[in-house]
Amino acid sequence: MIPSGCRRGPKPRCFVLTNHPRAPITMDGSTTFHFVSEGIHAALKRATEAANGRDVRLGGGVATIQQYLRAGLVDEMHLAIAPTLLGSGEHLFAGLDAVELGYRSIWH
Repeated sequence: MIPSGCRRGPKPRCFVLTNHPRAPITMDGSTTFHFVSEGIHAALKRATEAANGRDVRLGGGVATIQQYLRAGLVDEMHLAIAPTLLGSGEHLFAGLDAVELGYRSIWH
Protein backbone atom coordinates (compact mmCIF):
# COMPACT_ATOMS: atom_id res chain seq x y z
CA MET A 1 0.00 0.00 0.00
CA ILE A 2 1.95 2.95 -1.24
CA PRO A 3 0.66 6.46 -1.71
CA SER A 4 3.86 7.41 -3.33
CA GLY A 5 5.25 10.83 -3.59
CA CYS A 6 8.13 8.73 -4.84
CA ARG A 7 9.96 11.61 -6.28
CA ARG A 8 12.78 11.15 -8.72
CA GLY A 9 16.05 12.79 -8.00
CA PRO A 10 18.99 12.34 -5.71
CA LYS A 11 16.88 11.21 -2.72
CA PRO A 12 13.58 9.60 -3.81
CA ARG A 13 10.96 9.21 -1.06
CA CYS A 14 7.96 6.91 -0.88
CA PHE A 15 5.24 6.92 1.75
CA VAL A 16 3.80 3.57 2.72
CA LEU A 17 0.38 3.38 4.36
CA THR A 18 0.57 0.81 7.16
CA ASN A 19 -1.11 -0.28 10.37
CA HIS A 20 2.23 -0.79 12.10
CA PRO A 21 4.46 2.24 12.81
CA ARG A 22 8.13 1.73 12.01
CA ALA A 23 11.23 3.73 11.27
CA PRO A 24 12.00 4.80 7.69
CA ILE A 25 14.08 2.44 5.57
CA THR A 26 16.64 3.68 3.02
CA MET A 27 17.38 1.24 0.22
CA ASP A 28 20.47 0.92 -1.96
CA GLY A 29 20.17 3.70 -4.52
CA SER A 30 18.96 6.08 -1.76
CA THR A 31 15.17 5.61 -2.08
CA THR A 32 13.69 6.08 1.40
CA PHE A 33 10.42 4.47 2.44
CA HIS A 34 8.53 6.36 5.16
CA PHE A 35 5.80 4.41 6.95
CA VAL A 36 2.61 6.30 7.79
CA SER A 37 0.14 4.77 10.25
CA GLU A 38 -2.13 7.80 10.75
CA GLY A 39 -4.40 7.03 7.79
CA ILE A 40 -4.88 7.96 4.15
CA HIS A 41 -5.12 11.72 4.67
CA ALA A 42 -1.84 11.88 6.60
CA ALA A 43 -0.07 9.69 4.04
CA LEU A 44 -1.32 11.84 1.17
CA LYS A 45 -0.34 15.06 2.98
CA ARG A 46 3.21 13.84 3.54
CA ALA A 47 3.53 12.58 -0.03
CA THR A 48 2.16 15.86 -1.43
CA GLU A 49 4.61 17.90 0.65
CA ALA A 50 7.51 15.72 -0.50
CA ALA A 51 6.40 16.00 -4.14
CA ASN A 52 6.88 19.76 -3.95
CA GLY A 53 4.21 20.67 -6.48
CA ARG A 54 4.62 17.59 -8.66
CA ASP A 55 2.16 14.74 -9.10
CA VAL A 56 1.69 12.16 -6.37
CA ARG A 57 1.10 8.61 -7.54
CA LEU A 58 -0.99 6.19 -5.57
CA GLY A 59 -0.24 2.49 -5.68
CA GLY A 60 -1.53 -0.34 -3.59
CA GLY A 61 -4.16 -2.99 -3.23
CA VAL A 62 -7.86 -2.71 -3.89
CA ALA A 63 -8.73 -1.74 -0.29
CA THR A 64 -6.27 1.15 -0.31
CA ILE A 65 -7.35 2.48 -3.71
CA GLN A 66 -11.02 2.26 -2.68
CA GLN A 67 -10.34 4.30 0.47
CA TYR A 68 -8.84 7.10 -1.61
CA LEU A 69 -11.64 6.91 -4.19
CA ARG A 70 -14.37 7.03 -1.52
CA ALA A 71 -12.68 10.05 0.09
CA GLY A 72 -12.66 11.84 -3.28
CA LEU A 73 -8.86 12.14 -3.23
CA VAL A 74 -8.16 10.72 -6.69
CA ASP A 75 -7.91 13.36 -9.45
CA GLU A 76 -6.98 11.06 -12.30
CA MET A 77 -6.67 7.31 -12.61
CA HIS A 78 -4.75 5.28 -15.17
CA LEU A 79 -5.31 1.55 -15.09
CA ALA A 80 -2.81 -0.85 -16.60
CA ILE A 81 -4.29 -4.31 -16.98
CA ALA A 82 -2.14 -7.38 -17.46
CA PRO A 83 -3.86 -10.37 -19.06
CA THR A 84 -2.88 -12.72 -16.24
CA LEU A 85 -5.29 -14.58 -14.02
CA LEU A 86 -4.10 -15.14 -10.46
CA GLY A 87 -6.95 -16.70 -8.53
CA SER A 88 -10.30 -14.94 -8.43
CA GLY A 89 -8.77 -11.53 -7.72
CA GLU A 90 -10.37 -8.52 -6.11
CA HIS A 91 -12.86 -6.18 -7.75
CA LEU A 92 -11.57 -2.61 -7.78
CA PHE A 93 -14.94 -0.95 -8.30
CA ALA A 94 -17.10 -3.35 -6.26
CA GLY A 95 -19.40 -1.41 -3.96
CA LEU A 96 -18.37 1.94 -5.47
CA ASP A 97 -20.65 4.23 -7.43
CA ALA A 98 -18.03 6.26 -9.28
CA VAL A 99 -20.58 8.66 -10.77
CA GLU A 100 -22.15 9.32 -7.37
CA LEU A 101 -18.65 10.00 -5.99
CA GLY A 102 -18.14 12.60 -8.73
CA TYR A 103 -15.88 10.62 -11.07
CA ARG A 104 -16.26 10.30 -14.82
CA SER A 105 -14.71 8.02 -17.38
CA ILE A 106 -12.68 9.34 -20.30
CA TRP A 107 -10.51 7.67 -22.92
CA HIS A 108 -7.01 8.78 -23.90
